[in-house]
Amino acid sequence: MTNKSIHSDSALYSEDLAPATAQNRSWTTWNYAALWISMSLCIPTYMLSSSLIEGGMNWWQAILTIFLGNTIVLIPMILNGHAGAKYGIPFPVFARASFGTKGANIPALLRAIVACGWFGIQTWIGGFAIYQMMRLWIPSLETLPQIFPDSWGLQTGPAICFLAFWLINMYVVYLGVESIRKLLVFKAIFLPVAALALLAWALVAAHGLGPILSTPSKFTNTSDFFHFFFPALTGMVGFWATLSLNIPDFTRYATSQKAQIKGQIYGLPTSMTLFAFVGVVVTSATTIVFGTTIWDPVVLAGKFDSKLLVSAAMIAVAISTLATNIAANIVSPANDFAHFAPSKIDFRKGGYITGIIGILIFPWKLIADPTGYIFTWLVGYSSLLGPVGGIMIVDYYFIRKQTLILEDLYDSKGIYSFNKGFNSYALLALILGILPNVPGFLMTIKVISTDLCPQWVTGLYSYAWFVGFGISGLVYWIAMKNKTN
Repeated sequence: MTNKSIHSDSALYSEDLAPATAQNRSWTTWNYAALWISMSLCIPTYMLSSSLIEGGMNWWQAILTIFLGNTIVLIPMILNGHAGAKYGIPFPVFARASFGTKGANIPALLRAIVACGWFGIQTWIGGFAIYQMMRLWIPSLETLPQIFPDSWGLQTGPAICFLAFWLINMYVVYLGVESIRKLLVFKAIFLPVAALALLAWALVAAHGLGPILSTPSKFTNTSDFFHFFFPALTGMVGFWATLSLNIPDFTRYATSQKAQIKGQIYGLPTSMTLFAFVGVVVTSATTIVFGTTIWDPVVLAGKFDSKLLVSAAMIAVAISTLATNIAANIVSPANDFAHFAPSKIDFRKGGYITGIIGILIFPWKLIADPTGYIFTWLVGYSSLLGPVGGIMIVDYYFIRKQTLILEDLYDSKGIYSFNKGFNSYALLALILGILPNVPGFLMTIKVISTDLCPQWVTGLYSYAWFVGFGISGLVYWIAMKNKTN
């Protein structure tokens, strides 16, 4: 079948959403491993362990939690990636099989909004790296008059650099998705070398592994530990819950199923865990060298005396952050927004929409508090994306038996149109998967008090991704089985 045979329904078709052609399927095992190395070696990964250690874990408990979380999320990553590799379709098109040709806009929107948040966070980090460099050469940047309200928590100097880095991201979007390939190759080679250099500095400067690695856990009993561990584990799963849904956006270019499976196994858990470990060791060294614990590597780099060294480090951080941002947080939401109006919104316009929303979510506030970073941001959005993943995996493996009718995915009158484009069973399963986590989320953001709900209800929020995934998947399976019988 050619793409011309599915071009008739323009409301569901565009070049960006079309199945990948044979000549475009060139991604090998190395490409996927490099993709994950590139995306994993970023500042938020480095800082993951800080959130866990500040919460009370010792170093090995934090690293183990990160490894377990990424091993768990690897499973839906590979399962959802199968459809992309087999049919060459992106995530929004794949979602049509379970949610309907119009209903697929709902999971696409949920996924896109989360990606906008991550885009904002990464852009803020990259912009702050530029600020750390520029203030050395232009000291007046630190003393610019305050132009933003105090409630925003935003200083003028960092804000200017943030907007400058945002414009660079938007320029890359203008150049198109192919422009990220060189960035990803640069990052996959350079960042591991830079991480090892940073690790070597830490070992030499601290004359060993430092005090953090010898600091015991703050939890005095098993109950207290597990009370923190399970929501932390959910947060680690939530870190890549976005990509576990839209991984078809990348696996659609795979040369084979083996390439996407082996590449992800080699790349994801290992790079996430090792880079988080580097973060722990380097941070431990800062306690000895500077007399204070510095978890943010951008702040750490700013402590060195050499302007050229700091500048080189900050440029490297900015480029690597740019590569992660475009690959992880622009490609997919751009496709998701394009799905709303394929004939009117292309990749560029979708990328611009992502960029604007990324500013409006105030990303500097999202990562200001490590506790809020895990329990509000990571766990919060995992409660939305877990149910979507459960529905899509159950539909593809247990209802469709890994068989899709490609033409009908682009046909508003095909079998995936369901009832006026919506699969009511998927929407019901989605709602039922989200609802149990709502009380816990409202309590976390202090909208309601703990007295209003039983403790076991609010406690479900600690397992948000797992609860949503399980309930929605089960409800959807029962409903669709009864429909087909």
